[in-house]
Amino acid sequence: MYADILIHSADMMATMMGHSGCPARGEGMSEISPIKDGAVAIREGKITAIGTTEELLAGGCVGPETIQICAKGKVVTPGFVDPHTHVIYAGSRENELSLKLKGVPYLEILKQGGGILSTVRSTKQATDEEIKAQTSRRLQTMLSLGTTTAEVKSGYGLTLEEEMRALRLIKELDNEQVIDLVSTFMGAHAVPPGYNEEEFTNYLINDVLPQIAAQGQAEFCDVFCEPGVFSLNSSERILAKAKQLHFKLKIHADELAPAGGAELAAKLKVTSAEHLLQASDEGIAALAKQGVIAVLLPSTSFNLAKNSYARARAMISAGVPVALATDSNPGSSPTESMPLVITLACLYLRLTPEEALTAVTINAAHAIGKSNLVGSLEVGKQGDVLILDVPNLNYLPYHFGSNPVERVIKRGRVVWSACTSS
Repeated sequence: MYADILIHSADMMATMMGHSGCPARGEGMSEISPIKDGAVAIREGKITAIGTTEELLAGGCVGPETIQICAKGKVVTPGFVDPHTHVIYAGSRENELSLKLKGVPYLEILKQGGGILSTVRSTKQATDEEIKAQTSRRLQTMLSLGTTTAEVKSGYGLTLEEEMRALRLIKELDNEQVIDLVSTFMGAHAVPPGYNEEEFTNYLINDVLPQIAAQGQAEFCDVFCEPGVFSLNSSERILAKAKQLHFKLKIHADELAPAGGAELAAKLKVTSAEHLLQASDEGIAALAKQGVIAVLLPSTSFNLAKNSYARARAMISAGVPVALATDSNPGSSPTESMPLVITLACLYLRLTPEEALTAVTINAAHAIGKSNLVGSLEVGKQGDVLILDVPNLNYLPYHFGSNPVERVIKRGRVVWSACTSS
């Protein structure tokens, strides 16, 4: 059976094989299983063969209608997986930049009605069509920068009606555009005016979570566990109820203060703990013991300009599987660029290019429960492939500020090309 598309002659093809069963840890994060003069064949959206160009050409993959793409002089990788975004919203918050430059803390901006609450107001005032149009533009930018699968959190609604609307729109966008979207319910994103923390926690547990679960449009539940937002006790109560309702679990933990969020993540055995800038040694050890994936967000640290980054090297040394994400959101990380995240991870988290690539592909896929479908180039997986116009992997984080993606192939179809994008 001939391939629909054959990508061949890649100077280096990073397959990321060997980590689909469990995420890469420790030294395993450097194992990208490269193939020199690599080739990959895709038929009906699935990878059917992978190896050297000589092997695939000799193996009878090419027929009269097979589309052949030469990747000579290029690097080929799996499509990037962005496992932490808040990309569905309306409006923007560039007005807060001057406050940040003056040193006003984020939680103070939130108390003044800015931050998340500002986006909540903008999103509520927007129509469905306006929210989808703005989000679609962001998703198209993500696609052009190599993201083929992304998690999207609700959380700019903070009421049952608005949270259900956000999850419905995520589902519609998943069906209408190219990137595969994984939905996360994050009603516990901030405490809205008119509630105290305990009242809003009870509202989420008793009124919101059961109806969101019945709706069936969210795979994960997430909580912003942070002093001044949701305490350890409130976060545990919300996530325990979510687990009872068969959600998979995530947690925003130890971003602004060392509050025991990593330890709670390990106790609850969540799929992933996010941010973790202030995670303690004990918390890191607990994450490693339970196999919780650390989703690190260096573009957020960069944008907040605090010169404080998650201790990725300590996590990797302890055996914590590490993933990377954009945290794409209107306040602390208004970017859609995974290539930028890779550069920041190498410069400030001290990851090697191989570790960073692992963190944005197979480990990121594990962080959203999709490692059986995406994140590596292996027979049977989706044909989600990037052709990067870089001579070697080191060049990817080295040359920043431009788009290294030449082509994006999604399920065996070229969905974006630098050659035709203009």
